Amino acid sequence: MIVFQSNTIFTTYDMEQKIAFNTKIELPSVRNIIVIASGKGGVGKSTIAANLAIALSNTGVSTALVDADIYGPSIPLMFNVVNEKPLEQEINDKKVIMPVKRYGISLLSIGFFIDSEKAAVWRGPMASKVLIQLLEDTHWGEVDYMIIDLPPGTSDIQLTIAQKLQVTGAIIVTTPQNVALASVKKAIEMFYQDKIKIPVKGIVENMSYFSSMEFHNKKYNIFGEGGGEKISKEFNIPLLEKIPIDRKICESGDLGHSIALKNEGVFSLLFNELAIKIIEQIKEVKYNINP
Repeated sequence: MIVFQSNTIFTTYDMEQKIAFNTKIELPSVRNIIVIASGKGGVGKSTIAANLAIALSNTGVSTALVDADIYGPSIPLMFNVVNEKPLEQEINDKKVIMPVKRYGISLLSIGFFIDSEKAAVWRGPMASKVLIQLLEDTHWGEVDYMIIDLPPGTSDIQLTIAQKLQVTGAIIVTTPQNVALASVKKAIEMFYQDKIKIPVKGIVENMSYFSSMEFHNKKYNIFGEGGGEKISKEFNIPLLEKIPIDRKICESGDLGHSIALKNEGVFSLLFNELAIKIIEQIKEVKYNINP
């Protein structure tokens, strides 16, 4: 069970009843939902999701970020809100969850509701139901772009999100080496299944290279090269950005001040460019509500 700050308790029975009668979740105030996915763990997907949400907000659009990694939530740490708890409020005679606000972004994570020192030991369907209930019972307000940071792989949570929400598109995060490509293909093919049919709007190659100022900005392909291009050509999906590996990007996330917050410098510029490219990619998709 999950206990909110106001001591409201959602039990397994509550969630089973809710999911049984709601085949599709309606988030009418959310215009676009972008899922950030990866075929495998360790590719920096959450770092991309966090910085992308901030970069989108930098463009002036209203942004929300959902941490859907039930078993390893990292967004609270990356936004320096580990000890925050969402409040409960009554709106139109209904008790709703108010998302945590940080850097102008509405945040939701299972990490807000569980003991950060303990593992979430749930079976896949149970974890999916928890996430669905949190999404549906949260008061989002007007949101132009909701970014959902999915767990790695192709498990129950990914399928549940894909089938229960009106997803605008998916962004796939990968690293350059060949060992990551097989997993990336599976992730892309999942979104292309007949029962899902979510357009993959682009690929982000993370940890693409290391550049040293000491050697005249020479690029070192530590994890190989060309992986993003291969996937892009094979599936005819645009390679939106190559993000280098750099200690500053990692440290800023660990400290809760993601690099895109500075809105200056080469790394922030890369994420701002990524945000603009994604906005361009989904322009042809109609909003769920009138803008």
